[in-house]
Amino acid sequence: MSPIIRLGFVGLGIMGSPMAANLVKAGHEVTGYDVSAERLAQLASIGGKGAAGVAEAVAGADVVITMLPDSPQVEQVAPDIVEHGRAGLLYLDMSTIRPETSRWAARLAAGRGIRALDAPVSGGERGAIDRTLSIMVGGAAEDVEAARPVLEALGSTIVHVGPSGAGQTVKAANQLVVGGIYGLVAEAIVLLEASGVDPVAGLDVLAGGLAGSRILDLKRHTMIAREFAPGFRIDLHHKDMGIAVAAAREAGVALPLTGQVAQLVAAARAQGHGSLDHSALLKVIERLNA
Repeated sequence: MSPIIRLGFVGLGIMGSPMAANLVKAGHEVTGYDVSAERLAQLASIGGKGAAGVAEAVAGADVVITMLPDSPQVEQVAPDIVEHGRAGLLYLDMSTIRPETSRWAARLAAGRGIRALDAPVSGGERGAIDRTLSIMVGGAAEDVEAARPVLEALGSTIVHVGPSGAGQTVKAANQLVVGGIYGLVAEAIVLLEASGVDPVAGLDVLAGGLAGSRILDLKRHTMIAREFAPGFRIDLHHKDMGIAVAAAREAGVALPLTGQVAQLVAAARAQGHGSLDHSALLKVIERLNA
């Protein structure tokens, strides 16, 4: 049996809540903080503990996890974690943020004897619930191994991809691929329907062949039905595509398809679909063809 780990968890949103729940189910002591009282109550109802603030969530913790919307929130919270965390604390930022923000947080933590990892995830809400997330981790190899018992309670694929910030760069690559596949699946649906072909039968065939993907497995039927309840919101994917474009600029490489996908996601947001699932790129393609 794995030893009980005292965990602080900051950010109990669509992804954070099921992740914190899985840590409780794994037998760890989880103290969470979120701006939503409802989410704190939900954590308490399953055996966790709600905190009144970041400092209380961090106090006495062996490991602290943040799962926040964007770089500004991490920049706001990280100093509090560093100030109130004990020396030797493992700080896992599992948000999707700019690589340079992760490197800044790692330097800040190191100055106080705290070990920081950037560990963004892929798999969406379903993956968070089912503990099947893919976790791409940047930081020191020995710190990744120390964090592995916690990460194994959250995901099924855990890969150390390089130094601080590398996890975020891999996540940017993940998001540009995911966005591109959603865009192409949307175009496939529009083509099939305009040609009088049953899109259910058509995408079922595609899902079983070389064009098959996790997105087709999970989302083809809800996309055809125009059901866009958010597992991962367009607003967040818009932010992520900005990170991908900025990372390409920093690396000095041209990613033309990434730029086009970023514009499609931006169009979805501009058309008022920011709160919908990122599969709602279908709405943009349909509007182009109206």
